[in-house]
Amino acid sequence: MKKIGILNSEISKVISELGHTDKIVIGDAGLPIPAQVKRIDLALKQGVPSFIETVETVLQEMQVETAYIAKEMGEVSPSKKEELTSLLPGIAIKTMTHEELKVLTREAKAIIRTGEFTPFANVVLEAGVIF
Repeated sequence: MKKIGILNSEISKVISELGHTDKIVIGDAGLPIPAQVKRIDLALKQGVPSFIETVETVLQEMQVETAYIAKEMGEVSPSKKEELTSLLPGIAIKTMTHEELKVLTREAKAIIRTGEFTPFANVVLEAGVIF
């Protein structure tokens, strides 16, 4: 059994296979997932697991260069945006419309669906390199 880090085998596998600029998405329960993108569904019930808890866990193993969020997050869910940005010190955060973000999800290697019910609680994480 794995001793530390992410125990979910699908998430662990996706992160281990990422190259520079590859993308994964962590989304709320309502984010549409394109048919061609791998779905990793963690949602158990409303709020479980939370968006922030999932982002925090992924960031323990993934080197992130850039994060993309919808500008609507700051307008509709400002506290969620503050929580998210506090987890991303030194990481470039780019904003776009929610519609543009949904288009960007088509490039993702995987989308991790959480039990989050907060509107616009979605982030696209672009892989960096550790050297």
